[in-house]
Amino acid sequence: MRIGIGYDLHKLVSGRPFIMGGVKIESDKGPEGHSDGDALCHAIADALLGAACLGDIGLWFPPDDPKFEGADSIELLKKVAAAVKTKGYAISNIDSIVICEKPKISPHYEAMRARLADAMELSVDQVSVKATTNEKLGEIGAGLAVAAQAIVLLN
Repeated sequence: MRIGIGYDLHKLVSGRPFIMGGVKIESDKGPEGHSDGDALCHAIADALLGAACLGDIGLWFPPDDPKFEGADSIELLKKVAAAVKTKGYAISNIDSIVICEKPKISPHYEAMRARLADAMELSVDQVSVKATTNEKLGEIGAGLAVAAQAIVLLN
């Protein structure tokens, strides 16, 4: 068995859609990024890559590569999950958390779990999504950023 951890942070800006876990959530700001800025997909991808010793998301999808500009992070996650499986590992489970003040993430848990599970060819009961605020502290607490953390178990 192997364990991996992932983390991602994106600044929130006006004029961008708020996409998290592959689900578009109504918000006046969205994550800034070279791709769609989906911090949850990025954290999970990094956790998978780390557990399989396959590098990190920046090596796989460089932020300065034009072919990944505006990329759908669910598609990037699919590629990472396939690479992990090609290396001979099975994804046992994923536990993740989104950290932001707003929008409210909890109403979207089930849709996010379903999108993530589908992307990685897992059952929904293998993917946990949670959320918390930063208690109005720091840039996340001020509504200026969103972060996500994930941990995965491979076997």
